[in-house]
Amino acid sequence: MHKHGLSPEREDRILRWAAGATLAYVVLAFSAGLIGHSLALISEAGHNLADFLAIAMSWLAVFLQAKPPTTSKTFGYHRAGVLAAFLNVLLLAALTLGIVISAIERFGHPETPATAAMLVVGGIGVLMNVGIALALHHDRSDVNIRAAFLHMVGDAVSTALLILAALAIQWTGRSWFDPLLSLVIAGFIVWSSWDVWRETVNILLEGTPRHIAAEQVSDAISRLPGIYSVHDLHLWSLGSNAHALSCHIAIADLPLSESRPILESVQRLLAERYQIHHATIQFENELCVTCDGCHIR
Repeated sequence: MHKHGLSPEREDRILRWAAGATLAYVVLAFSAGLIGHSLALISEAGHNLADFLAIAMSWLAVFLQAKPPTTSKTFGYHRAGVLAAFLNVLLLAALTLGIVISAIERFGHPETPATAAMLVVGGIGVLMNVGIALALHHDRSDVNIRAAFLHMVGDAVSTALLILAALAIQWTGRSWFDPLLSLVIAGFIVWSSWDVWRETVNILLEGTPRHIAAEQVSDAISRLPGIYSVHDLHLWSLGSNAHALSCHIAIADLPLSESRPILESVQRLLAERYQIHHATIQFENELCVTCDGCHIR
């Protein structure tokens, strides 16, 4: 399958650089938040700490996905990236809950944060997050890389809001902009991670790929010359860019050598139209014993 994206080697370099830069920013934001009494900065540090772990897991997934299949992992390690994305979302969920609880408490006990620290740290954060997001945006077809990309975009937006909150506090003297921004950051985290959550859960449950309808695939195969019917069709994702299919196909009672062109036409259809390159096809010339229980209606 031809894939428009980053090479594994470049992904590896970008993710290692992103992890180091993000960890340094976490230390900076957390220290500035403690010294400047800014919940928004501490939330920003927590958000970026989750991003550091997310990027580290994404890097591990890229490493594992490049490994060839083995006798015990016959499909390779495509699911490594999906598992990394799933854990990333769980981390973000825990972080969001912590931010919301802290923001509610801060509304009841307001503190005036050091806006100068918020402006300086926010400016550094915007530059860093935009740079990492630009480096990753070429390969958003992979759910693992897309999860890391969304983390960076979310960080860039939340850090820009941090700057706006600091300016609002300076202009109005209202310290509640600090916890309010924390709630906005929490909401943005939930919004930006929802799509990744849905896709990872669908893949882990071996659901049909979101952009492919099983009924359409079955109909397309049925219209090929020499095919009478298709049943017991199963379609699932190994990873974001790797899909698999198995099915039973009824054909005429032909010698094996004469049925080969039919098999090749099915494989070509699956590869070219649906990007399915792992297909297990069973030809039959009589009623399948499982047909009544598995036929797609």
